[in-house]
Amino acid sequence: VQLQASGGGLARPGRSRRLSCIATGTIFKVHRMGWFRQAPGKQLEQVATITSDGRANFTDSVKGRFTISRENAKNRIYPEMGSLKPEDTAIYYCNARVQEVRGWVPAGHWGQGTQVTVSS
Repeated sequence: VQLQASGGGLARPGRSRRLSCIATGTIFKVHRMGWFRQAPGKQLEQVATITSDGRANFTDSVKGRFTISRENAKNRIYPEMGSLKPEDTAIYYCNARVQEVRGWVPAGHWGQGTQVTVSS
């Protein structure tokens, strides 16, 4: 299983940025998917998650600014980061719990990080 993340880059404060993460490989079912981030000198932080039935959760610092959608047929999620702030600058990592074969226990997988820099 591989998670491919994209969409990082430079964004101006107050603007929006859309990330994408797709899971590929031997997959029976992708359960919860989400994004974590790590800012310089800080610990890894869970930003947003979404279950296979569309229930989403966000860390307090992004509530009301970030949304997340999911396309189950393509095992893909699209976090939309709005009203970006400089403190959103971080490396963003995609995470997913994937059940590779029916009956197997889902396992966690990580994608490569994508840098998001918010600066004027």
